[in-house]
Amino acid sequence: MAAARLARAAPAAAGAALHAAGGRLPLPGGGGHHLLGHSQGGMYPAGFVYIFMGLYYATGRGTDIRMAQNIFAVLYLATLLLVFLIYHQTCKVPPFVFFFMCCASYRVHSIFVLRLFNDPVAMVLLFLSINLLLAQRWGWGCCFFSLAVSVKMNVLLFAPGLLFLLLTQFGFRGALPKLGICAGLQVVLGLPFLLENPIGYLSRSFDLGRQFLFRWTVNWRFLPEALFLHRAFHLALLAAHLTLLLLFALCRWHRTGESILSLLRDPSKRKVPPQPLTPNQIVSTLFTSNFIGICFSRSLHYQFYVWYFHTLPYLLWATPARWLTHLLRLLVLGLIELSWNTYPSTSCSSAALHVCHAVILLQLWLGLQPFPKSTQHSKKAH
Repeated sequence: MAAARLARAAPAAAGAALHAAGGRLPLPGGGGHHLLGHSQGGMYPAGFVYIFMGLYYATGRGTDIRMAQNIFAVLYLATLLLVFLIYHQTCKVPPFVFFFMCCASYRVHSIFVLRLFNDPVAMVLLFLSINLLLAQRWGWGCCFFSLAVSVKMNVLLFAPGLLFLLLTQFGFRGALPKLGICAGLQVVLGLPFLLENPIGYLSRSFDLGRQFLFRWTVNWRFLPEALFLHRAFHLALLAAHLTLLLLFALCRWHRTGESILSLLRDPSKRKVPPQPLTPNQIVSTLFTSNFIGICFSRSLHYQFYVWYFHTLPYLLWATPARWLTHLLRLLVLGLIELSWNTYPSTSCSSAALHVCHAVILLQLWLGLQPFPKSTQHSKKAH
């Protein structure tokens, strides 16, 4: 299966992108290859096309599967290293938890090394971006964040948290150049396709209305298929997602006593000048933003587990809670793992996953520490 995936991924991706852009591409392996079109639902952002084309040629046109698996094994180790660096700076998670992160998830191992999905590529870029933000390299952090989005758009679930951090750190005017980096990089990467057909490329690469197949859902198996596919259900999930993001932004992330609109002002002109953001403030905001999006996703497929697997220990252990002991936290991790390893998913596995997500959300709402108040002016960021 991995061989077939790699052999098809790059030429299909490039073909799909140019097909939507109205162009034509002589695909690797000969001119007779079919361009993946709308009927097959294939469309990818430009970053994915470039990376998997590189993998295609690095593996002898998709024939050297052992090489591909070695590359993804290195990617897996790089992901763990970047995650460990993040956790090292937060000092919130007990060391024994890292054993489970490294050794206890068959599904994550499969996503990286057996299936060769693009999700791990997007996430390693995302974790590199977070490390740069923790180092106060905001420009470079935004650059790699945008690169991650160009590989898979699920990274946009972190975007509300990133926007909040940028406004907190720089104010509206100061955040604009960083947001410009994110947008400009998307334009540069997608330029070959944008020049041909910008509407086709954007609508297909970042298709927010994409319909998911019920047979692959991990999180909504207990619903009737008709309800799962209904637009009203999708709109209700979107409303719940945005509402919870707003509540966290107002009541948990923003705790200076001023109106949240004060974030639009220059930091030096606020009544309570902010203290430099701590590692826990950055990581907590980003991980929580992503997790809320996961909880209200229209569907989660098996490869999507990597979107938040490495963030779960932080979400569970970052804040003290007497009612949630180490044993209960491990039980939550175990049930989540069991839910993602149940194939096909069942009503029970999907319900258990939602219960675990609800426990984590409750922990985050009750336990998130407020942003510390300070009268000190923030240091200049890079």
